[in-house]
This record gives sequence, structure tokens and C-alpha cells, in this order.
Amino acid sequence: MRDWEHKLAFRSTDRVVRPFDWGIEWSRNWPFAMEGTDPEAQLREFNRMAIERSPEFFAYRPPNDFSFDALESELRFTSAVDTPYPDNNQVRARFFPAKARWKRGNKAVVLLPHWNSHAAQHVALCKGIAELGISVLRISLPYHDRRMPPELTRADYAVSANVARTIDATRQAVIDVRSCFDWLQEEGFEDLGIVGTSLGSCYAFLASAHDERIKVNVFNHCSTYFADVVWEGLSTRHIRQGIEGQIDLDRLRSVWHALSPVHYMDRYADLDKKSFFLYATYDTTFPPHLSKEIVEHIQKRGVDHKLVVMPCGHYTLGEAPFKFVVGYEIISFLKRYL
Repeated sequence: MRDWEHKLAFRSTDRVVRPFDWGIEWSRNWPFAMEGTDPEAQLREFNRMAIERSPEFFAYRPPNDFSFDALESELRFTSAVDTPYPDNNQVRARFFPAKARWKRGNKAVVLLPHWNSHAAQHVALCKGIAELGISVLRISLPYHDRRMPPELTRADYAVSANVARTIDATRQAVIDVRSCFDWLQEEGFEDLGIVGTSLGSCYAFLASAHDERIKVNVFNHCSTYFADVVWEGLSTRHIRQGIEGQIDLDRLRSVWHALSPVHYMDRYADLDKKSFFLYATYDTTFPPHLSKEIVEHIQKRGVDHKLVVMPCGHYTLGEAPFKFVVGYEIISFLKRYL
């Protein structure tokens, strides 16, 4: 299994080791002003404030330019988070309407794919969910698909050795997802859920912890700390190469605390939600010990949840037969609770 996982992980040969950067200039539009001249101290203090006042950190002005292209079945709108990249500032989400024969009520989910996913991935899952009566809005994450700046071949600006840019990209993803729910509500959808995979699962948890409209949640891969996944994961080995020597794991964790689901567990537990958590026993990208910590946290807080543990890895979860088992588990959970 580990050999198979490594073979799949290193099919990509275009990973680039980029230099470490605090990226303080990316904080220009953040809601809290940072004082001082030491960038690490600034970011540590900002993370403390962002967690303490997280509703402000993830607050946004709902878009007023929703546009739906019926020919391409694509929703477009301007992100509430402005970046230097025009393509990235235009949010795109493909819509899969529920099949009429199974449709019961106005049910919809927003689906967040994995890091470096391309536009055709997760489409089979979207169609499967729609086939059983639940509409799906598959969002392209920041710096992915058509939102990718022209100088990139991978979504390197979403997660990178640039500390503040990674914070900004995560905040943008959460706000873009919440904006998708604004559109769904405008379209008359009332019963709302979310499905996130890998990086999309992290974004989904942050969004749901700050949005009571999201009632049914699927977290396909899960982890407590954002920094630990980057530091330990096979998929992010090239990012660690850019970071290591400049900062250690404890310091990296402290400047990425605001991106870590573990800090929003109490907020999440206080909301009335149905939750599905999945992890894989041979995962080399989201280390299982971090996933087990998530499970311990939700169990401690009495969160109503279903847990699925798959006997495979991160990449192999997307291969047969595992992908069919997971697809069934996700769709049946949504069908039952949404």
C-alpha cells in the first residue's frame, strides 16, 4: 500500500521548491492591524487575534454580481477577498442540479475538491449526489483551475512557503465558500450541506464552524493542525524544503494557528450539525495520528458524527475499489441527513 501511495504521489514532476517568505504584504486587507517590525511576532499576534475574533476574521460582504452561465452550468462572482491576480479574484463554481425523479425539497451541497485538483476531478461524485436528488455546487478553490495565475502550473499559491499568502488564500477560500451558500439561498435552497476533501476538507471545516446555515458536513480526510500536515505530509515535501532552516514546526504552527481546525472545535460543537469524518490508515499526506486527534476532539465534545476509516492511503483513496466505497458512504450519508 505504501509503495502504491508513493508511486501515485510522485506522478507529478512539476513541484517547485519556493523560498521561504513571511509575506507580510499579504496582510494589507486583513481585518486586524498588525503592529511592530518583527514579521514573525506580528503574525503570531495576528493568529491569536484571528482565533479570538474569528467571526471578524472570516467576515465578508456578500457578492452582488452573481452570474450564472446556463450553457456551462457555471456560477461566477467576484471574490470578497481581493488579490493581485485577476483570474483568482473571479470565483467559479460548476452547478449540478438534482435529478427531478429523486428530488425532495430544496437540498444542496457545496463541494470543495482537493489541493491541485483540476476541473474534471470530483465530477463523478457531484453527478452521483445529484442523481439521488441533491444539487451540488462544485467550487474551484483559490488559485485552482481557471483561477490559476498564468505563471503557475500548480496551485502553489494556495499552500506554500509564503506564510501570509497561505493565510490569505485560506481566508479567501472560506469566504468564497460562504458566498456560494448566499447564492444557493437566493436560488431557494433551504437544506444546505458541505463536502470537502483533503485541503478542501480543512476549508470546509473552517467555513462550517463559522456558518450555521451548513447543517450536514462531510470531511474527507481531517487533521488538527495545518502546519503539521505541511511539515509531515508526502505531498508537501517540497514546501517543507523551502521552509526548513528558516523556521521549525512549533514556530510554523504558531503562525498558522488560525488555519487549524483544532482551534474552532468548540465553535463547531456549539452548532447543530450532522458530521461525517473519514481518514485512511496508510495516509502519508494527512498523517493518521492527526486525524485520530480530530476524532478525539469531536468525541470529547459530544459531536453527532459518523466515522469511516479506510484501509488505504491519501492518493489510493481516489483509486478503485476505495473510491467507490467512499462515494457510497458520502452519498448515503447526505441522502440520509440532508
